[in-house]
Amino acid sequence: MNHHVVCSGHPSPKKTKPLPSVIDGAYEWFFRYAASGGMPASWFGPAYSSLSGKPAYKSPLQLEIVSHCYNYANILSYQLSSLVLFPPKQTRICMTVYYEPTDLRTKEVLDYFSKQHVDNVHWNFCPLSREYLLRRAIGRNLAAKSTNADWIFFTDCDVLFRDNALDLLNNQLQQQHGLLVYPRFHMVSDLLPNDDEIFTDYTQTGMIRDIDPERFYPEERSRAVGGFQIARGDAARLGGYCGHISYYHRPVKRWRKCYEDRTFRWLLRTQGAAVEVPGFFRIRHAAKGRKGKAVGEK
Repeated sequence: MNHHVVCSGHPSPKKTKPLPSVIDGAYEWFFRYAASGGMPASWFGPAYSSLSGKPAYKSPLQLEIVSHCYNYANILSYQLSSLVLFPPKQTRICMTVYYEPTDLRTKEVLDYFSKQHVDNVHWNFCPLSREYLLRRAIGRNLAAKSTNADWIFFTDCDVLFRDNALDLLNNQLQQQHGLLVYPRFHMVSDLLPNDDEIFTDYTQTGMIRDIDPERFYPEERSRAVGGFQIARGDAARLGGYCGHISYYHRPVKRWRKCYEDRTFRWLLRTQGAAVEVPGFFRIRHAAKGRKGKAVGEK
């Protein structure tokens, strides 16, 4: 399989300016209200009725995983390591990571993994300027509109794919008729401080690392949320990630909370279907590296 590390096929975001904070806040409130059921989703996105029925898959199934990283290099190394340590055997993976090139620790991790050849894994590392990276919907929409995959997995860099999880997910996706799925259970850590051994001196022991699964416990989800939104590829190409709502694709000066996750489900007219797939792990971290100074601050 091709292991290129060029951001293949993903366009650059449309160049716009951040909104004034008052206007930004008004838009945010409006779409949170709309997505709570205050307005019909059909006013803001396409109809997906033409996609009903079981999709036709190629063999093997193509899955694109879309992640973001800003000041989380030590966590990202675990995510990418999980693909090296537990490579998929039945699934073709495109691992897309959006990052900011001046985040040197993250770039160091990506440079390292770009040299790791893993069967059925294509590395796709895509630079974005910071003000575009800090609104997660921008990268997700770029990937959604350009993906060639059968399914696209919108995740976060703290999620790991261990223990044959992606091939087991493949088996479940072959049986799905809907537009959105999520794993009912995944394993989570306690809320870990910055000095936890998971985070410290990761470059001194090599980039390829694994967690101790005994430190994790099961957590149940009731809908596709956050880093566990797995959408049909044809639905992603049709509607993007909130792709018809320009507000969610404007740059920001600070990290934005991801209220658009709920908007995405609202536009798809579903909370997602649960699948039973073990092997997904999430590292919970107390320190939020993405919540630094605003763009332009010194």
